[in-house]
Amino acid sequence: MVFEALINPMKAERRPWELFFIGIFYSSLAIVLSLWIFNDHASLVMVFITVLACVHIVYGVIQLEEEKGKTIMSESALFKEHGKALLLFTFLFLGFVVSFSLWYVFLPSEALSNVFGVQQQTITQINTQITGGFTFSLTTFSKIFLNNIKVMIFCLLFAFFFGTGAIFILSWNASVIGTAIGSFVKGSMESGGFVSAFSLGVMRYMTHGIFEIGAYFMVGLAGGIISIAIVKHEYGSEGFRHTLLDSLDLVIGSVVVLFVAGLIEVFVTPVLF
Repeated sequence: MVFEALINPMKAERRPWELFFIGIFYSSLAIVLSLWIFNDHASLVMVFITVLACVHIVYGVIQLEEEKGKTIMSESALFKEHGKALLLFTFLFLGFVVSFSLWYVFLPSEALSNVFGVQQQTITQINTQITGGFTFSLTTFSKIFLNNIKVMIFCLLFAFFFGTGAIFILSWNASVIGTAIGSFVKGSMESGGFVSAFSLGVMRYMTHGIFEIGAYFMVGLAGGIISIAIVKHEYGSEGFRHTLLDSLDLVIGSVVVLFVAGLIEVFVTPVLF
C-alpha cells in the first residue's frame, strides 16, 4: 500500500505533529475522489475513503500499544506511553477538522450540498435539540454527558469488533465539526477577516470538543488493544489479564474526560462564545 510508505507507527509516535498534515492530505484526497467518482453521495463516501486511507497507521499504532502492554508493568508508565498514541491520533483528527472546514469555506456553493449535505442535516438536528426548550443547566449537562457516553460505547464496540473501527466514528465527527466551523467562518467573514473568523470558529467548537475526541480515542485504543490480544489468542495468560486492566484504565479515564468535557460545553463554552 502506497500510504504505508508515508509514515510508520514508530516514526509517527516520535513525530506526532506530522499526522496533522497527513490528516489534511488524506481527507482532502478523499473529498477530491468523492466528487470525481461518487459526486451525489460525496458527503458519506469521503468519510469512508478518509477511513480507508488511515487504517494502516491506526492499526499499526494499536498493535504497538498492545505490545507495550505486555512489557511495561507499571500502570502509570503504560498510561504515559499510551499518551503518545493519543497525541498522534489527536493531531490526525485536527488535520481532518481543518481540512474539512477549509473545503467547506472555499468550495463553490453549488458543491456544498453534495460534499457536506448529510453533515449539515446532522448539525441542524443537534441545534434543534439544544434550542428546543431547555436552557443550559444540569439537565442539559446530563443529556450531553449521556449522549457522549453513548458515542463512547459505540467507539469501544467498533474498535473491539473491527480493530480500527473507532476511526470511522471519529472521522465522521471530524467532518461534522469541520462543517460547523466552516459554516461559522462563512457567516463571520462578512464582518471580519478570514483568519480571525477561522480562529474563533476553531476555538468555539474545539474548546470542549478536543476533550470529547480525546476520550473517544482512549476507548478506541482500549477496544483495539483487547481486539488484537484476542486475535493473537492470548486470553488466559498473565499478559492478557494485564491488557484487560490496561484497557479498563483507559475506559475509566475516558469517562472522567467526558465528564469534564460536558462541564466545559455547558458552563464554559456558552460564556466565552
